[in-house]
Amino acid sequence: MTQSSRQVAQAYKFAAARYHEIGVDTDAVLRKLSTIPISLHCWQGDDVGGFENSGEGLSGGIAVTGNYPGKARTADELRSDLQKAMSLIPGKHRLNLHAFYGEFGGRKVDRDEIEPKHFKVWIDWAKANKIGMDFNPTCFSHPKAADGFTLSHTDKGIRQFWIDHCIASREIGAVMGRLLGSTTVTNVWIPDGYKDTPANRIAPRQRLADSLDKVFAKKINPKHQLDAVECKLFGIGSESYVVGSHEFYLGYAIKNQKVLCLDAGHFHPTEGIADKISSVLLYVPEVLLHVSRGVRWDSDHVVVLDDALQSIAAEVVRNNLLGRTRIGLDFFDASINRIAAWVIGTRNTLKSILLALLEPPGVRSAEQAGDLTARLALMEESKSLPWGAIWDQYCVISGVPVAQSWLNEVRKYESEVLSQR
Repeated sequence: MTQSSRQVAQAYKFAAARYHEIGVDTDAVLRKLSTIPISLHCWQGDDVGGFENSGEGLSGGIAVTGNYPGKARTADELRSDLQKAMSLIPGKHRLNLHAFYGEFGGRKVDRDEIEPKHFKVWIDWAKANKIGMDFNPTCFSHPKAADGFTLSHTDKGIRQFWIDHCIASREIGAVMGRLLGSTTVTNVWIPDGYKDTPANRIAPRQRLADSLDKVFAKKINPKHQLDAVECKLFGIGSESYVVGSHEFYLGYAIKNQKVLCLDAGHFHPTEGIADKISSVLLYVPEVLLHVSRGVRWDSDHVVVLDDALQSIAAEVVRNNLLGRTRIGLDFFDASINRIAAWVIGTRNTLKSILLALLEPPGVRSAEQAGDLTARLALMEESKSLPWGAIWDQYCVISGVPVAQSWLNEVRKYESEVLSQR
């Protein structure tokens, strides 16, 4: 045991004793935390570029700012970067892949023609690393999405193209889940909407509902693949009207018992998703959380350990909803080291869950007893408990760097690998 690990062990011993006084078993908490996977989003590593070379620039209301050197240019480079990031994050996690990250061998394969074979290397990589995968159809950055509409398009042929793409994506997700022995969530998000006020709001939503019915018509074993639908308030180019609004997808998910995706950046700037979780889970089987950070708008900043993030984790843990909640990341920042962005965001997400798991049981018992004074007092006092020592211990037992020492590994990788690109 090194001097540093001895110091961590000693600090953990005292912190564990402090938590034991208030009824928290920190060893049990860390065992629980180790079972909670976070789905890392591939698109942080290459600025949402993908590898199909369609010739279409990034579109669909998505913008990535910054030009930090070292962006992944190939699937092999992206896998290498992901593997480096995962080596610096405690626990065992997942990969969330978009459809235009397939490997097509230099051939032109349009999105309605994608097959599981185009993702074989990704699946083999995930199997070798003993991780699960999630998947997404890519309904943006394509000539047939150039006018901002896909599944709700007025053109039946274009609409069918995107229906076929989403059907193919579900099949790929099912193969991923079956081969990896871990259920794949295939999440449908589309950019459809108007920049200015439409005259007819209902017709596009009727077309979207019909398209989704066709996409989901085939039953797939839920052990292999689950369907999720993702809402949004507005986007660049769809400021006034988004077809797939929260109300639309909430209704669709309830009616059809689909997983509802709640993205932390897809609502009003002051509107948090924490309060929505317990409400929607009364009516849908599961929720998919896209953990992000909007700054004034859905700008997908790297996740920080702020009140909004802690509220999300607390809501899930306090209500025993972890078993029905799938957690993924969704941000992209090209102004800083991309691997560091993954590490910072994922470690912060895990820290928020740890804080929630460490909450004194007295908080809930005080509320049940009607002692709201004690509830508030205990909530506030718990914020200054020595949770950092518990986190450091989790890093040690997981075999990853403690505190900011992970940054040295990123700098070394940047010098040896990223700088050569």
